Amino acid sequence: MRTPFSLLAERWHPSAAVVRRAALSALVMSVFIVVTGGAVRLTGSGLGCRTWPTCTADSVTPTPAMGVHGVIEFTNRMLTYVLCAAVGWAILAARCARPWRRSLTRLGWAQFWVVMSNAVLGGITVLTGLNPYMVAVHMIAAMALIWVAVATWERSKEGDGPVRPAVARPLQQLAYVLVGVTGVLIAMGTLVTGAGHHPGDSSDVYRIPLNYDRLAQLHADFVFITVGLSLAVIFVLAAVKAPPAARARARELFVVLLVQGVIGFVQYFTDVPELLVGVHMLGAALTWIAVLRIPLALRTRDAAEEPAAALPAPQAPQETATV
Repeated sequence: MRTPFSLLAERWHPSAAVVRRAALSALVMSVFIVVTGGAVRLTGSGLGCRTWPTCTADSVTPTPAMGVHGVIEFTNRMLTYVLCAAVGWAILAARCARPWRRSLTRLGWAQFWVVMSNAVLGGITVLTGLNPYMVAVHMIAAMALIWVAVATWERSKEGDGPVRPAVARPLQQLAYVLVGVTGVLIAMGTLVTGAGHHPGDSSDVYRIPLNYDRLAQLHADFVFITVGLSLAVIFVLAAVKAPPAARARARELFVVLLVQGVIGFVQYFTDVPELLVGVHMLGAALTWIAVLRIPLALRTRDAAEEPAAALPAPQAPQETATV
């Protein structure tokens, strides 16, 4: 069955470099949408558009009476279409490349559906008046999008052959533990946000009924655990002479965690200024990317072998006629 995708694939054959750039653009936009979503909350524009999917009951776009908050909220909604365009480019590039890598196309479509589900979660967040639990789920879904985008980008740089571990299985499991602990750290950060400052609107927004200072301390405890575990991964990978790429990524994560930790402590003791909170959200996305890339560097995947062309069947020798 011929589809628009197959018709385009007959006429456009992007190079491997184009596929990698398309996957990277989707990842960059996934991070950018996290930062702009944070800007909506930090400027108190979370309810700039009071309903969803329209901005008001009678208007798709913000009205002059809604002021700058309506413009900020609506602009962030429109950036979802830019994100969809970046993901769409990644899907088309993967589909039209030769040879066609079906697994890479599926990862692109997974990004698209995560974007769609996150848009719905964003609408529910508005309709529930910025419920902090929904805000946390919205942020975690954004991190899920980054997860798939990282996987797509890394897979675009390798083949579809069998996975070959580059280190022993216990080291791979240690890397997965580091990913899990970092995920808990980021989830804890969403709870701190839900109980603390910057609810997203100047109205009386419901907050998580937990002690903010204790949550912040628990979050800091997970920072120490994550930093210590990342340092252990650095030493272990160096001891077993793991691939240079894996060791470099472990060091990158350690540096990002240190910077992120310093920003977190400074913002806590300076009454959580908006600019530092926005930088901290960017740091959370970069931390998540850094830790996800470590397990992916602990294995290799060569290009899949092309099936051998069928050879013509040998023909029986013809008998020579005798005179």
